[in-house]
Parts: sequence; structure tokens; C-alpha cells
Amino acid sequence: MPYENYARWKTEAITEEPKLSIVIPAYNERERIVATIGAIASHVSDLGFPWELLIADDGSKDDTVALCDDLHLVNMRVLRAPKNGGKGSAVQRGMLAARGTYVLFADADNSTPIEEVSKLLNKLEKESFDVAVGSRAAEGAEEGKKSMLRKILSGGLRWIVRHIFFIPVKDTQCGFKMYTREAAQKLHTKQTIMGFSFDLEILYLASKFGYKIAEVPVSWIDAPGSKVDTRKEVQRFLRDLMTVKMNDLKGVYR
Repeated sequence: MPYENYARWKTEAITEEPKLSIVIPAYNERERIVATIGAIASHVSDLGFPWELLIADDGSKDDTVALCDDLHLVNMRVLRAPKNGGKGSAVQRGMLAARGTYVLFADADNSTPIEEVSKLLNKLEKESFDVAVGSRAAEGAEEGKKSMLRKILSGGLRWIVRHIFFIPVKDTQCGFKMYTREAAQKLHTKQTIMGFSFDLEILYLASKFGYKIAEVPVSWIDAPGSKVDTRKEVQRFLRDLMTVKMNDLKGVYR
């Protein structure tokens, strides 16, 4: 990252409420977290408004937290967890702690480059959407190489989500989503799924509660070092789909 951006962000604490909060869930991300923080600081510090970064640790067993602490960035908070609670749990803690007018959740591997952030922000700020979903399936998206198995499974799950659960989004699982703070607070307070499929529940609730949702095409790369086991995650995804439906039928989301 350019030194002047790093130095400015390191030494100049914001003196007003942030316009944008960025939440990064992290579990054993020592190999990638510093590079991702650097990319975020380099880009967003030039956008001309106050912002903050929240690293939502998920009980990492490596030195992820120590590496973040060593950066001494005044506009970054590290939210520690005593044990691993799942990606959804980490994102929930970050979302509920965020102070920004708008809140972005992004993956720790920067698989959707932070340079795409303005596309989502414009949807909320200029077009009055409540939720903006980065999508690898929307027209105009740029998706890096993906295995044939992942392509087939992704296509099948997208069909189920749209045609059986009526969620008006083609890609529920891309780790790049932005909400107004009001929407983030309400949706993540209602959240019950703490694992990989939490996005599904959040978007189901967003649709149920009548929030205005934009699906935004973004660039995406299959970053090296992914911890996702495709077959296991598909099984969990299908299980969580049923959990969401049962929760709704039982009145959990009232």
C-alpha cells in the first residue's frame, strides 16, 4: 500500500461518525489478513469520507489477532472471540458493533476486490436501496476460474433459492454485501444461523421485511487458500435452507 495512505490512516483518527464501516470475519487468516487490510486502507482512504474497519475474529488459533494489533491502526477495531462460533457469528458481531451509516461485509481473502465497494455504496446512497448484494451471477459480473463441480452445484443451489424460497437474488453466497445501518441492525439481530449459510437467512429476511435489494455485478476471483469444502458446504446449505423455512413457519422471525 502507498506509504502516505498507510501513514495517514494510521495516525489520523476519525473525529466524526464514519460514513462506512467494513466488517471482515477472520478465522486463522494470518497468511492473508495483512494484505487485505493494506488493500482496504489504500483504496478506501482515498474516497474522501470517514470510515472504520472491524476485524471480527472467530476464535483464531494462529496469530491473526496479534498481526492486526501490531498494525496499530487507530480506525480499526479487532473484535475478539474466545472460541470459534462460525462465520455467521463473526459477521453478526461485526455488524452489530458497526457505527457507519452504511455497513459492508467482505471476505478476508479480498476475493471481491475492495475497489468494487463504490458500486454497492452508490446503490444505497444514490438509489435508496437498503441492501446491495455483490453478485457473481448478475449480468456483467466477472468470475474467475471455478471447478466444474462448483459450477454445477452453484447453479443448482441458485435455482432452489430463487424458485422455491423466492429470494430475489441469483447469488446469495458472494462475500461482499452492504446494508444501511438500520437494515444491518434489524437483520443481524434476527439472525439464527451462525455458519457458512448465514447470508441465505439474511437475504430471506431482507425480502420478508420488505427491504429494497439491489444485486450488483462484481469481479470475483477464487482466491488461493480457500477453507471451503464444497461438498460439505452444499449439505449444510440445504440443511440451513430448511431451518430458515421452519423458523419462518414457527414465527421465529416475528
